[in-house]
Amino acid sequence: MSVEKMSATTTEPKTSQPKTSKPKSSTWRGQFVQLAGIVAAVFIAKGALAEPFYVPSGSMEPTLLIGDALLASKFPYGYGTSSLPIQINLPETGRVFAETPKRGDVVVFRWPGDRSQAWVKRVVGLPGDRIQMRQGQLFINDRPAELKPDGVGSAEDDNGSSEPAYRYVETLPNGVSHLIFKMRDNGPLDNTPEVTVPAGHLFVLGDNRDNSADSRVPLRSGGVGLLPIDNLVGRADAVLGSWDLGMRGQPVWTWLSGFRLARFFTAVH
Repeated sequence: MSVEKMSATTTEPKTSQPKTSKPKSSTWRGQFVQLAGIVAAVFIAKGALAEPFYVPSGSMEPTLLIGDALLASKFPYGYGTSSLPIQINLPETGRVFAETPKRGDVVVFRWPGDRSQAWVKRVVGLPGDRIQMRQGQLFINDRPAELKPDGVGSAEDDNGSSEPAYRYVETLPNGVSHLIFKMRDNGPLDNTPEVTVPAGHLFVLGDNRDNSADSRVPLRSGGVGLLPIDNLVGRADAVLGSWDLGMRGQPVWTWLSGFRLARFFTAVH
């Protein structure tokens, strides 16, 4: 059953009342509060949930390519000053809801040499682990990481050129498998002394083993050294999009072909 609104007819004259308008200052104030709320929500989301980052180098090839836009989840390892979406020089007080990464996790962190820079590497050593490279093979607590040949790939450098690289599937002692590149035998970082990872630190490597300044390289030489856990930003979980930076030297109308559509919204392994 439908109900209709009924109106009564009257002979009383209609009176018009002047419309009241809100002061412009009140309108502006409301818009400002709304905008501030949106900014605060975005800031909180970036600080507490996840934050996008851009990959500018080939140190994590073939897992991450130059031009990838990745998303780092912040909640897996807890929160510290490094989790903030903007860098503020605050004293380091540890992490809240802290969790230690797992071997094989790809992590985003603040480079100890300049905390304004965000780097990405793979965790291979946890506190107490003994880490060593022997003839290009990773050893964790005297156990070798299994290497299985997987053909030949193409490693791109920061200048846009590329060279052939042997691709391997590396399996860590905890069963986590991922791809790595090896461009040459007997590289300068293929044989290292054994290092025991101290408490509160991690040993990280780039998947492009011959083109990565990671924990094999001391901080004073431009590497990471042993990474403090407090420098963690989050875990790299997904590639949101990707664009081939080599297209910058091509005509503008060809740039759309540089989008690597197959990498959009893919998981990081």
